[in-house]
Amino acid sequence: MFFLQPRIHLGISLGFVLFCTGCAPTPTPGGNSNSSARFPGFEVKFLVGSALGDFCQQAAAQLNAQGPKLQNGNAFYLTCTAQGSGDVVTAMVNRTQQLRDGTLPSDAADWPTLVSVDGDIFQSQLVDQVNQIFPGQDYIPEVTDAPLIANSPMVLMTQADLAPGLRKVANPFSGLATAKTHQALDGASQPIPIHYVHTAPTRSNSGLLTLIAQFAAVSNKRPEQLTVADVKQFQGQVQQIQSKITRYGTSTDSLAKSMVKNGVFWASVGSVYESSVIAANTGIPAGQARYEAVYPKATFTSNMRAMLPKAPWVSPDEKAAAEQVIEYLRSPAAQALATSLGLRPGVPGIPLGAKFTKAFGVDPQARYDSYRAPQPAVVSAMLSSWEAYAKKPSKVVLVVDSSGSMAGEKLPAVQSTLQTYINNLGAKDQVALIDFDTEIQSPVLVDGTPAGKTKGIEFIGSLQARGGTKLYDAAIYGRNWLSKNLRPDGINAVVILTDGEDSGSQVTLNTLQAELQKSGFSSDQRIAFFTVGYGNAGEFNPDVLKQIAELNGGYYSQGDPASIARLMANLQTEF
Repeated sequence: MFFLQPRIHLGISLGFVLFCTGCAPTPTPGGNSNSSARFPGFEVKFLVGSALGDFCQQAAAQLNAQGPKLQNGNAFYLTCTAQGSGDVVTAMVNRTQQLRDGTLPSDAADWPTLVSVDGDIFQSQLVDQVNQIFPGQDYIPEVTDAPLIANSPMVLMTQADLAPGLRKVANPFSGLATAKTHQALDGASQPIPIHYVHTAPTRSNSGLLTLIAQFAAVSNKRPEQLTVADVKQFQGQVQQIQSKITRYGTSTDSLAKSMVKNGVFWASVGSVYESSVIAANTGIPAGQARYEAVYPKATFTSNMRAMLPKAPWVSPDEKAAAEQVIEYLRSPAAQALATSLGLRPGVPGIPLGAKFTKAFGVDPQARYDSYRAPQPAVVSAMLSSWEAYAKKPSKVVLVVDSSGSMAGEKLPAVQSTLQTYINNLGAKDQVALIDFDTEIQSPVLVDGTPAGKTKGIEFIGSLQARGGTKLYDAAIYGRNWLSKNLRPDGINAVVILTDGEDSGSQVTLNTLQAELQKSGFSSDQRIAFFTVGYGNAGEFNPDVLKQIAELNGGYYSQGDPASIARLMANLQTEF
C-alpha cells in the first residue's frame, strides 16, 4: 500500500498567511456538486478526480436534461463532485473503514455510486487498500474492468518562445536538475531562470506521475524497473529538481492558469496534463504570450476510468442507473464534449476536438512512449522520500486576526483549525504565528517537536477577540519579518486570516501594495502572499484581500466554519 494520507504540513521555512473571517466561501476548483433541485428521481453520485471535473459537470447537465429513467420507470439524475485523486482515494478508504467498523451504514447518503481517479496508479492503490479492509470481496473493479472515459498525457508546459529549446533536451528532467536558466538548457534560449511547478504527489495524480517520471529520468530506468534501493540512490538528484519549485498545489489546471497569469518569472516550466495547456491557452488575450506542451520521449498517460463498485453501498437501481451513466459518458455526444474540453477520447474512432491544434499549444499527432507504473512498494518509497527528503522546504508566517469581530463562533472555529494545523506539524516543520488586532504581537516560532507543538497550542489558547483590525500594518509586519528571516533554499510565504476590513493602520493600501512588489517574484526574495477571508459576506472587502494575494503570486480564498479546515489543508499543500 503506497498511498500517504494527506496531512496539514508546513516545511521548515516560513510563509505568510492572512485569515479573514467575514468572507463567503469560494468553491474549490471543480469541487462543487451539481444542483439537483430541479431533477426528479434518485441521485447517482459520481466522485471524480479533478481532471474529469468539468467534463462530468457538463455531461451530467446534458444527461439530466434528457430525464433518464430505468426500465422499471424509476427516474434518476447524475451529480458530480471533483477532488484531487489522492483525496478521492482517502475519502473512499475512510468510508470503507467506517463500514467495516459499523459506524457508517451501506445505505448512508454520502456513498458515491460511481468513482473515478485521474490515473491507473491511484485506481490500483484504491483497489489495494479496499481489498485490505474487506479481503476477497473485490468491491472496487480492477483497472482492466473499469471503462475508459477519457485520457490526457503528462507534458511540460512552457512559454512558446522557450518551448523549442526545451524540446531539444533529450532528458528534460535531468536538465532541470542541473541547469539554472533556459539558456543553459539550450544556447539559443533566453537566460530566464528556471522556476518550476507541479502539484503535490500525495494529493494529486499529476504530481504523483511527475515524481515517478523524475525518478525514472535521473536513473535512466523505466518506472517498472525501479527498485526501493534506486529511490534512495537517486533521491538527491530529484531533490535538485525540487529545488526549482515555486509552489505545489492540488489542482493541475489551476497551476497551469497561474503560470499564464503570473508570468515566466513566477514559473517558466510546469508539469501538467495536455488538457491543462489547452485550458490555460483558452481565452488568452491577443498579444499575450501563449504556452505550449512539450512532450517528453517517454511520459505517463493519465487514464480516467469509471469505477462501478460491486459493493453493498450500491443498490440494484443505483447499479442499473450507473451503467446507463457510463454508457452515456462513452457515447459520441459525451465524448465530443470531452474533446472540446481538451481531453482525449476514451472510445476509439472519436475525432479530436477543434482545440487540438498548435493555436492551443498542443500536437494532435504527438508520439511518445507511455510509461507503466512501478511496483507499489517503490511508489511508497518515492512518496516517503519526497516528504522527508526531496520536497522543497518552506517558511510560512501565519498572521491571525483576533479583533473584536471574531467573538462568538468565529474564534473557536479558527482555534480548532489552527490546533489541527499545529498537531500535524512534522519534526522538521516550523511556522511563525502572529496575532493581531489593534496591536501586532511578536512572532511565536513553532516546530513539530512535542515542545514546539505545546508552544503552538498555548498560542492558540491565548487568542482573545478584542480590539480593531490593523490588517495592512499586520501584513507589512509579517512581510518585513520574513524578509529578515528568509529561507534561501525554500518556499517563503505569508498567509493572512482575517474577518474584517482594515481599521487604524498607519500603512495605506497603496503603500502596502508598493511595498509588497519589492519582495515579490520579480525580486530575489520571492515572498508569496495568501489571504483567507473567514465569516460572512459584507464583513470585509474581498477585493482588497484578492489584490494583496495576487500581487505576490498567491491567491485569495473564502471560508466559513464548515469549510475552513479543508481550505487550510489545501493551502498547506502549496508549501
